[in-house]
Amino acid sequence: MSEAPAAKALHRKDLTGPALRTFSRIAEAWNLNEQEQMRLLGLESRSTFQSWKRGAVAAVSKDTLERISYILGIYKGLQILLPKTADQWVRKPNKAGIFGGRSAIERMASGNVADLYVVRQYIDAQRG
Repeated sequence: MSEAPAAKALHRKDLTGPALRTFSRIAEAWNLNEQEQMRLLGLESRSTFQSWKRGAVAAVSKDTLERISYILGIYKGLQILLPKTADQWVRKPNKAGIFGGRSAIERMASGNVADLYVVRQYIDAQRG
């Protein structure tokens, strides 16, 4: 039995604050600029991004929660794999096929949620 639309919106509302705070902490750890943060979140509007940073949002979209979930998984996986250099790893050029010599952040900040998924799968595979 699927949830009613109102229940889904309430669930997103409950997750929005913690998800955005978690994203903000990861963005700080990774030293992401505003443009990179917006692209990871799938945002084009700087004013929307600024509103979110101020906490002026009732509920983010399912797409945004999915993006933050992938980012959290990538962050967590890197902390396990590379405890001392995890936060720097995202900026280093990578020879793995999915990166083609680019950094993970370049791949992740393409704006496509599929790229977050691919990087998350790569990190999970490295963990075994």
